[in-house]
Amino acid sequence: MFEQLTQLAQQFGVDSVINNPSVPNDKNEAVIGEASNSVISGLQKIVSEGGMDQLAGLFQGNNAADSSNPVVQKLTQELSGNLGQKFGISANDASGVASKLIPQILGSLVGKAKDPNDSSFEISDIIGAISGGGDNAGIMDAITKYGGQFGLDQNGDGKVDMSDAMDAVTKKGGLGGMLGGLFGK
Repeated sequence: MFEQLTQLAQQFGVDSVINNPSVPNDKNEAVIGEASNSVISGLQKIVSEGGMDQLAGLFQGNNAADSSNPVVQKLTQELSGNLGQKFGISANDASGVASKLIPQILGSLVGKAKDPNDSSFEISDIIGAISGGGDNAGIMDAITKYGGQFGLDQNGDGKVDMSDAMDAVTKKGGLGGMLGGLFGK
């Protein structure tokens, strides 16, 4: 997934990084790489701090590219700070790069993850990257909390739990389909 995220950063980085005189040409590639790192590390941090509500909100509707979205704001601030600290880019210039790049990357990432005709980003891959492939308890908590709203209560018992996951695996294309339902895919 990191490779696909880097491709998005490269795609959107042309205007905000490569054609930006505030970013030294010898640092273009590193700045684009830092944008990719900031998205993953920022989302991981949000999950580790219990921000599953915010993360679930990112995948609902079309607000992933909205600069007023709390997740977009956090990731923009993180990237801006990293660009200043790691590459010596002024705070104003770093903020300009981050505030343009992060909404574009997140908007495209979420759009592709929700598009059933685009397999370049799968919800399960995003969850794996965000959770570090390890403990998915926070993500399962969010599924339990929000799952009923998205029709994931497979057995109609009023809660979303492992029995629903098992039912989903046998009925609707597996756990990936269940997770896709949670995030609107």
